[in-house]
Amino acid sequence: MRIGIQAAYAGDFQQTASELKDLESAGLDLAMCAEVYTFDAVSQLGYLAAVTERVELMSGILPIYSRTPALTAMTAAGLDFVSGGRFTLGLGASGPQVIEGWHGVPYDAPLQRTREVVEICRQVWRREKLQHEGKKYSVPLPADQGTGLGKPLKLINTPVRERIPVMLAALGPKNVELAAEIAELWEPIFFMPERAGDVWGDALAAGRAKRDPALGELQVVTGVPVAIGEDAEQLLDAVRPGIALYVGGMGAKGKNFYNDLARRYGFEAEAETVQDLYLAGRKDEAAAALPEELIRATSLIGPESYVAERIAAFAEAGVTTLVLQPLDGSPQGRLRTVETMRRLAG
Repeated sequence: MRIGIQAAYAGDFQQTASELKDLESAGLDLAMCAEVYTFDAVSQLGYLAAVTERVELMSGILPIYSRTPALTAMTAAGLDFVSGGRFTLGLGASGPQVIEGWHGVPYDAPLQRTREVVEICRQVWRREKLQHEGKKYSVPLPADQGTGLGKPLKLINTPVRERIPVMLAALGPKNVELAAEIAELWEPIFFMPERAGDVWGDALAAGRAKRDPALGELQVVTGVPVAIGEDAEQLLDAVRPGIALYVGGMGAKGKNFYNDLARRYGFEAEAETVQDLYLAGRKDEAAAALPEELIRATSLIGPESYVAERIAAFAEAGVTTLVLQPLDGSPQGRLRTVETMRRLAG
């Protein structure tokens, strides 16, 4: 089991980078930078590439709508170059609130766009002349849509790797099937080991049936809140507001992927209640209405012996990397968490 950590959205980034070097020495395998309507992830990843030596760097995630496919490919190749071949391109569709509300572009055809973006990236990394005729992207731009002067080009630089690993964040059945078909890694959220097979098993099997063997086995990366100690259970409630934000507040009625996931886990009534309360502005009540079973199963909170059992459960369910969200927010606490997790995860 690999262990990773996500860099904070805000704060003193130089301090974050300095701390990451200590975490790398403690056995951290992966560092992830998110990009929502925050500072961009690419600047931070480039900085981290310069101050680390071994840890894998990952975007978690870049929205597919916010860059052209060619720029996405160039960016990934550039980050892989400055990191010496340590970058993984994490991509996702995000959601209409961010894509239309922040980037101002239509949130359309996420599955088709994802497939084409990955195809174009891999063509760029192979240094082929870029020619792509898809349902959503045509490169070069057809003459009747521009000046007619566009011509096929290939990347000037030679990438460190012609196959940079791609991770797709996905929750819905079709999205998960696509990830299992075309990506090296898949990132679910709120992963519940005991029910993941019921929710995603068929989609994963369908995708794997079409998977190119050259991609290798599908790696599974998921985030987990972590607190380890005999008195750690008191921190379970600290996880509630974050889950409530997603299950209750991300999207609208009938268009919330995380609420749908809670329902598919079997918490239909609770998901309905959480969303109603959250959208009514009663956020504390929404958090309190979350089922404890969901919170416990998607976290690593408790004594070492319990956490070790849960790590084994995640591994048994197919997870290969746990991205830690330490509930002790101090640098010393995060370091202790990584050291303990490294020992427990083997």
